[in-house]
Amino acid sequence: QVQLVESGGGLVQPGGSLRLSCAASGRSLSRHPMGWFRQAPGKEREFVAAIGGWSGSGGRTYYVDSVKGRFTISRDSAKNTVYLQMNSLKPEDTAVYYCAAESAVRTLLSSRPSDYDYWGQGTQVTVSS
Repeated sequence: QVQLVESGGGLVQPGGSLRLSCAASGRSLSRHPMGWFRQAPGKEREFVAAIGGWSGSGGRTYYVDSVKGRFTISRDSAKNTVYLQMNSLKPEDTAVYYCAAESAVRTLLSSRPSDYDYWGQGTQVTVSS
């Protein structure tokens, strides 16, 4: 049974930074695409970023336009953990952030929630002065 546990959320002022972590257990996900999504109140879940595994897509990354240049996704395969470094945060980044992983090993990086099989419980990020 794969479990994903997010941490690192909190309250931050506009322009500040946070680093989210997602620790996986149950199996190694080092070869599997993993991603971050977010959901604000009253809105649909939105893709934020994805990263490939150490084979196939070779650690390639993919971002939604609104976070390019501000957010960085990375992974530590030895720790079975994926990170999301968020800089220059804006009030519109406020949401619950979810970590997700695909059960398949493939090259393509997806922005569709339906392509991800494992999900964490989410961590709240609030950007406010």
